[in-house]
Amino acid sequence: MVVDKVDVIVIGAGASGLMCAATAGYRGKSVVVLDHSNKAGKKILMSGGGRCNFTNMDAAPKHFLSDNPHFCISALRRFSSQDFVDLVDRHGLDYVEKTPGQLFCEHSAKDLLDILLTELEWSGAELKLNTKIHHIDFQDGQTVVKTNQGDFACESLVVATGGLSIPTMGATGFGYEIAKQVGHGILPTRASLVPITIQPDRKAQLAELSGIACEVSATANDVTFQEPMLFTHRGVSGPSILQITNFWQPGEALAINIAPTLSLDDLLDVRRSTPKKSYEGFLSNLLPKRLVELIKIEFPWLTERSAQTSNDQIDSLFHYLANFDIAPNGTEGYRTAEVTLGGVNTNEVSSKTFESQKQKGLYFIGEVLDVTGWLGGYNFQWAWASGFCAGKYV
Repeated sequence: MVVDKVDVIVIGAGASGLMCAATAGYRGKSVVVLDHSNKAGKKILMSGGGRCNFTNMDAAPKHFLSDNPHFCISALRRFSSQDFVDLVDRHGLDYVEKTPGQLFCEHSAKDLLDILLTELEWSGAELKLNTKIHHIDFQDGQTVVKTNQGDFACESLVVATGGLSIPTMGATGFGYEIAKQVGHGILPTRASLVPITIQPDRKAQLAELSGIACEVSATANDVTFQEPMLFTHRGVSGPSILQITNFWQPGEALAINIAPTLSLDDLLDVRRSTPKKSYEGFLSNLLPKRLVELIKIEFPWLTERSAQTSNDQIDSLFHYLANFDIAPNGTEGYRTAEVTLGGVNTNEVSSKTFESQKQKGLYFIGEVLDVTGWLGGYNFQWAWASGFCAGKYV
């Protein structure tokens, strides 16, 4: 069979793979990107509500989780958020900063994907979609990739297959299988940046709250995020919940404070300063009305004048708000998870070149590695940085 020989094969036409392929192509390397999907960049297109939170200007190693926390430092320094912004600026991308540091496409994530595909074309790299890989044969000096579109041989094979998140977008564990084939360790994987489900009895009690959001602090394993939480018909979501799933696992303690700016003294002061006012009125200025109605079931005295309340009642209310019981059951899993925690052991990969220490000419980039960012554009920045840095060495 005729073998198509190139310098570099990139498996995966997602964020890191496209970045790596273009970078290598600009160096004069012959590059082909293989993807089993019918479209490149599917997760780019659906992320951020279709507008893609493509980076965070505050991206730093502290925003990433890994069994080897030093691994990400080099790449993030060599290709910063500003470097990626400079790239999209050259193409005239319209973008907005929705919250401090978080950059989104102003119109559509398609604008960003078009830039990446343009860069790919300009670099001379080739994209082959609908390509199913049957087997990878590592030989001395070259790697042969056997596919339904023929066989390809290369000096450098880049695995940019992502993790297990959102299988409907084409996610599979194929990258981990390649790593295992050459003896790499895979750190335990789990869905993260994902909504939390709640136990059936509590879900029934909270059903009326579906669709409302409020500012909360979510704490697990001594890590706290204070951001909005959204009640859903399955449980809870929103930035605070997605963030905490990087640090919380089912069965562990999870503390939710639905009035994080409120102190016990604040509650006591209501009675002192406005004795004729009810606590219901006070809470209605602080929390969504439907949530206050739920709290009233637990504390019927909220409708009374605050002057009539006791210290024990106020203390009990404060404890209820500060330790709001959502009765977590688990998560929605990979079906809706934005990222996969865990992955290829980074102790076995070069932090400079991203080359495997187990197999010469094999590289791992992006989400397939055991590097996971916080919510807010950090994971895309890791994709750009790791893809760019590997592209300089393949």
